[in-house]
Amino acid sequence: MHIEPGIVHGAKMALAYGTAAGGLGLAAKFAWDDLKAHGAIPLATRSVIATATVFIFFEVLPTFPVGVSEVHFILGTTILLLLGIAPAALGLAAGLAIQSLFFAPSDLPMYWVNVTTLLFPLFAIAGLARRIVAPGTAYVDLSYLQVLKLSAAYQGGIVAWVAFWAIYGQGAGAETLSAVGTFGMAYLLVILIEPVLDLAVLAAAKAGRGGLRNVHLTHPRLHGPAH
Repeated sequence: MHIEPGIVHGAKMALAYGTAAGGLGLAAKFAWDDLKAHGAIPLATRSVIATATVFIFFEVLPTFPVGVSEVHFILGTTILLLLGIAPAALGLAAGLAIQSLFFAPSDLPMYWVNVTTLLFPLFAIAGLARRIVAPGTAYVDLSYLQVLKLSAAYQGGIVAWVAFWAIYGQGAGAETLSAVGTFGMAYLLVILIEPVLDLAVLAAAKAGRGGLRNVHLTHPRLHGPAH
């Protein structure tokens, strides 16, 4: 989902600054809520885990340049279900910043575009999870269909934002639309694979339910009902 440098440029970057500021502001709000509910150490621990995980997704897992962007296995649904919305949002923003600053500086000018693309689909699936998961259901007990809906919504949101940025930055010409379509088709692979990985991680978390519940490594919602 890294938008190629130059796709959005000049005065048009003002919109990216605004959307990124809004996304980071929402992340800060969720972090404040998490801090009040669970304390500083659990939030910090889960945020560090999320940041390290996101960095691995960017730098270790395979990356495929396609069309106007790159296809990454960014398991946003997995991070959300395991760690909570605040650590997931902070981890995505921080992991992307570390990757851009130290390993891919050519991507740094597009940080505001890319962080928008990552965060707003995450916020959307957090809301979707509240609608499709019963309050008494722990995330480790989710069905394949529920996880598929969340994963498809997250990856679909990324594709939608990439399409928006490409058309906003370059216009709706045939070449741009073709590149966007190619990118969207490539992301179908991620949509098919991610739910399987999500369920595997949730099954492992369920197997280790007793050991993980009290050490601040996962969000309470992973193993218990909503409060």
